[in-house]
Amino acid sequence: MPKSGAKGAKIEEISYFKRLKSIKCIVIMADVPGLNVLVNLSATEIHKLTDQIIARSKEVHDLVASVPLEKVSYMNTISPLAELEAYQFPMVQSCVFRRMVFISNDIQKASMEAERRLDLHFSACRKREDVYRVIKAFADRGEWLGYEAKRYTQCLVEEFERNGVCLNPSKKNELESLGKQIEELSFQYIQNLKMDNSFLLLSEAELAGMPLQFIEILEKMEDGRVKVFLKSSNVTPILEHCKIRSTRRLIAVAYGQRCGKENLDILENLVQLRHKYARLLGFSNYAEFALQSRMVRTSEKVFQFLEDLSESLSDLAMEELNALKDLKIKVDGDSHFGMEDLLYYMRRAEEQHLDLDSGEVKQYFPVNLVLSGILKFFQDLFGLKFQEIKDVEVWHETVCLFSVADVSSSELLGYFYLDIFSSLNFLREGKYAHTCVLALQNGSLSSSGMRQIPVALLISQCLKQTDDNPVLLRFSEVVTLFHEFTHVVHHMCMRATFSRFSGLQVVADFIEIPSKLLENWCYQSISLKMMSGFYQDITKSVTTNMCTSLRRKRDLFSGLKLKQEILLCLMDQFIYSSENVNMLELLKHLHPKIMLGIPLLEGTNPASSFPQIAIGSEATCYSSIWSEAIAADIFASNFQEDLLNQHAGLQFRNKVLAPGGAKESLEILSDYLGREPTVRSFIESKTKNSF
Repeated sequence: MPKSGAKGAKIEEISYFKRLKSIKCIVIMADVPGLNVLVNLSATEIHKLTDQIIARSKEVHDLVASVPLEKVSYMNTISPLAELEAYQFPMVQSCVFRRMVFISNDIQKASMEAERRLDLHFSACRKREDVYRVIKAFADRGEWLGYEAKRYTQCLVEEFERNGVCLNPSKKNELESLGKQIEELSFQYIQNLKMDNSFLLLSEAELAGMPLQFIEILEKMEDGRVKVFLKSSNVTPILEHCKIRSTRRLIAVAYGQRCGKENLDILENLVQLRHKYARLLGFSNYAEFALQSRMVRTSEKVFQFLEDLSESLSDLAMEELNALKDLKIKVDGDSHFGMEDLLYYMRRAEEQHLDLDSGEVKQYFPVNLVLSGILKFFQDLFGLKFQEIKDVEVWHETVCLFSVADVSSSELLGYFYLDIFSSLNFLREGKYAHTCVLALQNGSLSSSGMRQIPVALLISQCLKQTDDNPVLLRFSEVVTLFHEFTHVVHHMCMRATFSRFSGLQVVADFIEIPSKLLENWCYQSISLKMMSGFYQDITKSVTTNMCTSLRRKRDLFSGLKLKQEILLCLMDQFIYSSENVNMLELLKHLHPKIMLGIPLLEGTNPASSFPQIAIGSEATCYSSIWSEAIAADIFASNFQEDLLNQHAGLQFRNKVLAPGGAKESLEILSDYLGREPTVRSFIESKTKNSF
């Protein structure tokens, strides 16, 4: 009987593969070996490829669903889905990335429609009970081929269950309804902020201290006053520069009241709907649902992290606040200090204590020199070789393609596109306006042993540099470019078997840790000198004094700045881990407690104008500070004493970047550090730079 059963299973697998091979394949025409992304599809081709992706996906899912439960195996249940993910990802991205880079209206429209259709299809696939039953049957048998295959299978099971596949029909309908309501309200919350055109009319006397160029761009009214729209581009400069305290307070209050009642009502509804959604899936509250697969796992750990950090920073923040109060007394003879004073006196203190002219600093960062310096830095630290590939098909004249190889073995690791420039004389208006990285192709290893290499795209929006008119980057733009390029390197170095565990698809409170870590080098002389040079004489890099001042500027008032972040993170965690929280009362209680006695500005409620709480980071706002804290631990433990130690860099590349999501994030970090990460180094890095 055992032999007969084994033979039957083998016949079933052979039959399965015959059926799999009969599924219509999409033809890939690539002019670069290993690069399967189609970069110049027309609108018609995007529509056709979208149809093919959906058809093939449906066929594979149908095939898996047809496997009898008593005959499930890795090869007929898990492997087809893994191979499909690896194969279809670059095809999907070929369709949808075009909306980000803008070539023409018809292509952008086709790309957006493709994304909509594909999202709907993949959402439906994740809710297929027939496919889930087969996967769960295999998982329950416990027949694993290895750690990574087991983890992949568990991820599939969890994904289906988080999409409500185990619910009865009425509860599925309820979950679907809740999801639609959440989506609609989230959209409305953001739209309210986008469409808000509230403004204040102020006289030039009320704007004393503002730069003349700021006043000149404002619309003038007949009575001589100017119209100040309540947008961050206007509000932040006024809070930093305006000498008139009553104006700063007026602006701060009005800005904090934007969409106050309507968005507060929406947020309260969103919180309750999300709690209902989580409870339907078996969680006690929405935070428990949101944190299930994160490093922290539980709300208790988030609260502990935030509260311990807040307490540890209190002495530093109080020292900083007292310094600002003393400065206020010297400047205005007034000791009363409110939130409207924070940015203004931080700016005054910065001017007094830092010899730093941002306009002068900018002259040392021509964009092409910054790029070449970034490439050299990552080459030196991580043992990588970057080479531009000429005469290759791209979607715009300014786009470049680079290969990435291991220096010691010459093994090709992947490719990345740089689309960081606009046209020579004008911005591409439909192009994504911020600097970001997209995965276009995930690294993976097929069942036949063939490795698919990763491909990434780095997008930014700089004017194209010419010999006569070099484009200069603000220092903040240099840091952003460096940060995002770390994501590219993370993607290139990934060595996991499954496409799902790509370097850009790790858990969200882990993905920013490498980039936060590498940001440290943007404030070190040895690395800053690699990517800087005076635009009229590039042999002259930034001075050591400039580097010191840039680092001092980053660290100045870090205690108070972090306290403000912690306040919003705590509020986020409270409302999503508890029932029926009165948000206004919560803020009135938390604000003076966290902000060392400074009360909340009367009539304001940050919850009505803080989008992360409503959509995108709900119950997970802590993630940014968490990533920064762990990055500080890694930097202090392994790099601070030897900034260009390639051995340490290779260890980081192989132990932290290479696994991607194939291992638990905490396991990756603990293996690398030799212990669990702590916040001690993060706190020390802040307190040693006290005011």
